[in-house]
Amino acid sequence: MNRLVIVGCGRLGTIVADAVAQGLLPEYELVGLYSRTTERAEALGEYLAHKGIRCNVCGSLEELLALRPDYLVEAASPACMKAITFPTLAAGCSIVTLSIGAFADDAFYAEAAEAARKAGRRIYLASGATGGFDVLRTATLMGGATAEFFNEKGPNGLRGTDVYDESLHSEQRVVFRGTAKEAIAKFPTRVNVTVAASRASVGPDNLKVTMQSSPYFRGDTQRVEIRNSEVRAVVDVYSATPAIAAWSVVAVLQNITSPIVF
Repeated sequence: MNRLVIVGCGRLGTIVADAVAQGLLPEYELVGLYSRTTERAEALGEYLAHKGIRCNVCGSLEELLALRPDYLVEAASPACMKAITFPTLAAGCSIVTLSIGAFADDAFYAEAAEAARKAGRRIYLASGATGGFDVLRTATLMGGATAEFFNEKGPNGLRGTDVYDESLHSEQRVVFRGTAKEAIAKFPTRVNVTVAASRASVGPDNLKVTMQSSPYFRGDTQRVEIRNSEVRAVVDVYSATPAIAAWSVVAVLQNITSPIVF
């Protein structure tokens, strides 16, 4: 039985925990929870207790890692991912992460890969709200690939950013054009999928990103197009809520233990 812990006990972490409770991850025992907001971790712990799952609510990463987990699910933020990566790997624990924006940093990407190699562990990048990593990687390996990413959001999805203003509620507008690296710097928690797609293909400096705001639009559209001299592929995903991101973590965890891997 693989020992599993979760960092980040908001909506996405809760979905992963609930998948354990539903019996969708029978090869895992959920042993610990940790969140920046302790109340969230405690609330999730109480919810799981009602489902018959008792796990430790931890007050620090050190306390969580003392449980000797095999896999840590990170569902917090890119900043959190950077902070926990090296101690987690050093503790002999692999990571499944949703905060792929952390890997727009080439130095961190290289250091994390080397730390995982030395520890004999792995870092799994969940697909989040996009997909098609297999075809993105394949087309890139063939050589000469270029790739573009299009993201559509409603105005409310941009509140709290410097591109938001009230006029977005009445007019459609392109609010960002640049690379995946530039996108994650400008929107640290809202375009992790661009970095995921870029790392599966042409890299954060080369994936071209366009973000559009549309009045009355709800949810997110994520469309990545890759092409080379022989192949053109488009992966187009609409999600009404962020829930698909958490379910992509469940899919990764299932693949890790499955005799047949998709």
